[in-house]
Amino acid sequence: MKLDFQKKLDADYYTVNNRKPFKGSQIDKTDLEKVLNFAYEMCFGAGHHRSTRTGGQYGRKNGEKFCNTFQGKLAEVVLYNYFKSNAIKSSELDFRIYKEGIWDDSDLTINDKKINVKSAAFQSNLLLLETKDWNTKAQYIPNLNTGLTSSYDYFILVRINPDIKRLFRNKRLIFNDSIPKSDIQELIFALPWTYDIAGYCTTDDLIQTISDNNILPQNSILNQSTKMDAENYYIQCGYMKDIEELIKTLQ
Repeated sequence: MKLDFQKKLDADYYTVNNRKPFKGSQIDKTDLEKVLNFAYEMCFGAGHHRSTRTGGQYGRKNGEKFCNTFQGKLAEVVLYNYFKSNAIKSSELDFRIYKEGIWDDSDLTINDKKINVKSAAFQSNLLLLETKDWNTKAQYIPNLNTGLTSSYDYFILVRINPDIKRLFRNKRLIFNDSIPKSDIQELIFALPWTYDIAGYCTTDDLIQTISDNNILPQNSILNQSTKMDAENYYIQCGYMKDIEELIKTLQ
């Protein structure tokens, strides 16, 4: 289950060796618009997002925060719709605007099962979780002793095409703290958007991953080009279970 590894003088290099092809399904424009409005308010309006990841070393501008928020919330929306299309009733999506020190609880709840929704760009083949956020029991440390969800039953990875960060980089927007909403709307609505559900894993799978020390170190290089800002546990998409298995379990 480990990535291929090569030690070089300047850094540790890791390469994915068990990929899963991206198979995109269309995302409705109404969902894109709702998520765009939410992400813009969270990052450029009354909301709040941390400037650094847990264990991260680089500050994020509002442009990058928007990309992360847009992709993450869009993943929740398409997964919610996917469950609904399979006659599975989920908790309602949370579009409240949170201020500093407050964040939403579990992403989705189905039959009392807590689901953690992770998002990535379409070319990604890893589910990543910052190591400083999770203990050896696969509990989310920031939520311990807060009354919020700290233990999840399932972790689901949703991939989004196009890569929102690449779009922002190409337009020199990702390092901006102020971007007119109309500029973002024009950029997003000019393209078709698709998603796939790369797979899922259980709490036991994550506990095993942590026990196996499947870690991408901070400052390591992934697939020859991506430098890791923070240390992460990883699970490769090729080892994740197909979403159809979870649908059968939840129905």
